[in-house]
Amino acid sequence: QVQLVESGGGLVQAGDSLRLSCAASGRTFNMLLMAWFRQAPGKEREFVAGMKWRGDMTSYADSVKGRFTISRDNAKNTVYLQMSSLKPEDTAVYYCAASSRVIMSRLDAEYNYWGQGTQVIVSS
Repeated sequence: QVQLVESGGGLVQAGDSLRLSCAASGRTFNMLLMAWFRQAPGKEREFVAGMKWRGDMTSYADSVKGRFTISRDNAKNTVYLQMSSLKPEDTAVYYCAASSRVIMSRLDAEYNYWGQGTQVIVSS
């Protein structure tokens, strides 16, 4: 099993920046893909950003491209989501996810492990 714990959410104003962290523990060798998803009230969970645990491949949703950056620290088993130029529509619960799949995926069904989520609220 892999345990994921997110942190770093909060209440910010539009235009501000925020960095989310996701600390992984357990059988981390099973983590080949890492991703951030988010779910806004009344909406389905959506892919935000993803990256392979090894290598440089990343993927971003169009809505966050150029504003959000996913990164990792392999030594700390931690994945980050740096969010800049935040907008009210970025308000959501943000989830960290890990997958044992090799191929990058934006589908939440293909991620085996999930964190509990961290709330991000962006006020206008």
